[in-house]
Amino acid sequence: MDLIVKVKGIKGTCPVYRVGDSILIREGYILDTEKSSTVCMHSLASLMPYYVALSKGVSPQTLGLSGAKNDSTYLQCLDPCEVTGGGTVIFEVSVSDA
Repeated sequence: MDLIVKVKGIKGTCPVYRVGDSILIREGYILDTEKSSTVCMHSLASLMPYYVALSKGVSPQTLGLSGAKNDSTYLQCLDPCEVTGGGTVIFEVSVSDA
């Protein structure tokens, strides 16, 4: 399964992402740089523990990353913006329809 990672919100100021940016992960492990916005390496640390399971069909509820009535997964980058002056990005991960 392909995954779409969308930027849903930003606390503080992120120098890389803007709300609405997206990242495409094809076939569970291919970061499609041609069909993705610019990717911040720090944000990949937040995705790494979950992208394989999600691409294999494990539900976000099973992983504790979504509400009971939502099929999307929610993650955030590791930047503690209150301390660093940077930006904490909120991501929504969903299965691609394409």
